[in-house]
Amino acid sequence: MTDTNVKSPAKETLLTPRFYTTDFEEMSKMDISQNAEDFEAILEEFRVDYNKQHFIRDEEFNQSWNNLDTQTRSLFIEFLERSCTAEFSGFLLYKELSRRLKNTNPILAECFLLMSRDEARHAGFLNKAMSDFNLSLDLGFLTKNRSYTFFAPKFIFYATYLSEKIGYWRYITIYRHLEQYPEHRVYPIFKFFENWCQDENRHGDFFAALLKSQPEFLTTFEAKLWCRFFLLSVFATMYLNDFQRSSFYASIGLDARQYDIQVIRKTNESASRIFPVALNVDDPKFFRLLDECACYNQILLNLSNNHKNQLTTLFNKLNVSFKLAFNLIQLYLIKPLNTQNTWNTIK
Repeated sequence: MTDTNVKSPAKETLLTPRFYTTDFEEMSKMDISQNAEDFEAILEEFRVDYNKQHFIRDEEFNQSWNNLDTQTRSLFIEFLERSCTAEFSGFLLYKELSRRLKNTNPILAECFLLMSRDEARHAGFLNKAMSDFNLSLDLGFLTKNRSYTFFAPKFIFYATYLSEKIGYWRYITIYRHLEQYPEHRVYPIFKFFENWCQDENRHGDFFAALLKSQPEFLTTFEAKLWCRFFLLSVFATMYLNDFQRSSFYASIGLDARQYDIQVIRKTNESASRIFPVALNVDDPKFFRLLDECACYNQILLNLSNNHKNQLTTLFNKLNVSFKLAFNLIQLYLIKPLNTQNTWNTIK
């Protein structure tokens, strides 16, 4: 039997999956009675546990993966690590929320508990996949040593709603592509994405219900500004990350840019059913500016690896960072689409 090595966690950057904490007292005081029926229906779906028997490895996993070339193997391990870290981050947040809300808001507490069950299942499945490459993540070490970012509850709702919905569209897009081109399915984990993404979708629906239960998070002028901010933040983070990892997507037969454009369009459309605004992704400047941001980010990464002439490197990094920030501001200022008049339509 081959020994499994514990992998050191990836270095934290602005674009790596983050661990979150929030104001648990504020959460415990939330009144969700305006949307009680939705929560009851969602809770019933969570209790059914549609994927209870889904994440079971089959015989296709029982083989050597040494046939993968070094670059593909490295990229795939990074994909598994980032995915596992993101799922485990969700597990920790949801588990803590379920514990803190148990006495004050039992419906929310049970929803968070059952979502933490799903996230733990996903993280465990991904970590087991890493063991096929003789590696694993020490999730206990991550729990204790990763830095936690504080977000107010409403920001948790915006960010996590989008994270779950974009996760759905990422997984289902890869699944459908590999269903059409099975020769590119280099590893069996992709077979699980169709059912897997339904967990993400249900979690997103839960956060949509939370947002709807607090009208001030969706109907005020300030809410519109924050919705734009989080839409752009989530889309730009994905776009910049995937630009760096275009070789991984190429290894499964996908063009990273076209994949991201498809996922952004679909997530933007999904979000328009709950957010008061959507980004105007059809504006000719939108993807052009994102492309430039991705290039600037790559230049910054290259400069970070340049240890010669520190003063010149610092000046160049400041110059490129300014250009990147200026592009993001231009993206934010593209006039958004008002979606409130379409909230009651079926898309």
